[in-house]
Amino acid sequence: MTHSSAIHTDAAASAAADADTEDEISLLDLLQVVMENLRLLVLGPLLVGVLALAASFMMRPVFSATTQILPPQLHQSGAAAMLQSLGSLGGIASATAGLKNPTDQYVALLKSRSVQDALIQRFGLQQRYGQKFLQGTRKQLDGNTVISSGKDGLIAIETSDHEPAFAADLANAYVQELRTLLSRLALTEAQQRRVFFEAQLKQTREKLVEAEKSLNASGLNGSALKTSPQAAMEGVARLKASITAQEIKLASMRNYLAETAPDFRQAQSELAAMRAQMAQADRSERTTAGDSDYIRRYRDYKYFETLLELFAKQYEIARVDESREGAVIQVVDVALPPEWKRKPQRGMIAIIATLAAGFALLVFAMLRHAIANASRNPLHQEKLSRLNVAWHRALGMRQS
Repeated sequence: MTHSSAIHTDAAASAAADADTEDEISLLDLLQVVMENLRLLVLGPLLVGVLALAASFMMRPVFSATTQILPPQLHQSGAAAMLQSLGSLGGIASATAGLKNPTDQYVALLKSRSVQDALIQRFGLQQRYGQKFLQGTRKQLDGNTVISSGKDGLIAIETSDHEPAFAADLANAYVQELRTLLSRLALTEAQQRRVFFEAQLKQTREKLVEAEKSLNASGLNGSALKTSPQAAMEGVARLKASITAQEIKLASMRNYLAETAPDFRQAQSELAAMRAQMAQADRSERTTAGDSDYIRRYRDYKYFETLLELFAKQYEIARVDESREGAVIQVVDVALPPEWKRKPQRGMIAIIATLAAGFALLVFAMLRHAIANASRNPLHQEKLSRLNVAWHRALGMRQS
């Protein structure tokens, strides 16, 4: 009895070892599978490749057009010395600048929603792409566009469409819409300085007009205000001193001239004229007595006048720097209608389809060979039976 059980145990171990050996896939087994299914593995992939090649001819060709642009390059402007003359004001203006990588920024502007919406409206892309919503149109436009920048500082805009001329027009329109966007933005240092000083120049000019009106309300002669308001005030003081001197002169003339003498009457006439001028000046001072004093008005006027001159100089320098560093986008290569399509690449489609079909058929042949071998082994038959039961149970089906 013991001898019999030992023999049974050895047989089971030998069967298990044989089963493990059979489970291993050797090179000879693979070659056997290939030779047994050689016709299927050769003709099947070729048929799939031919069908894929025929299907590629039914696809609409896609053409790509590319334009290259050179964005404005930043450089040290000629206004650095002038900004230093403004002290803290120049520091504020120069602090507004700070573009470190203009190429990446212009790429982001080209991909912005403002540019995309302008192109969608310009070319009617929502109807052309058959999209119901703008978001879907933007997504398809983004998929048909590739915007990249290289180490050479150039930005390449590549657009794709079924029509070559439209692909070129769309690529060139990106450049035009970027220029439109830049016209209302201040990106470079010179542009930011120009916008800053333009606003300050406008505000200072308005304040200078108010200060001039307040100064004119002091009642002084208009021509004197234009030449030197300080001299006009000194003229009033000199007039008062002249009246005092004339009165002293008349008092001394009475000692040796009669009042009917021509020289005495002339001196009296001059004194009367000076007093009339002084009376007019006194009436002007009484009229403006409720206003601020003239010194403050004059100081404000000169302050805004000097500030206006500084802002005007800086504004003109910023305009020169802006034109020199060029907010204008320079087009290196204009997009032209492409002569060759970008896709579909029929040869590549046929090759990939052939290889994929060959691999799938090889796996199918190997599985079929493994199942056929397993059906001849009692242990594998039991495993297959369990898998069949588990499969029907997972699907909720009753095994027939």
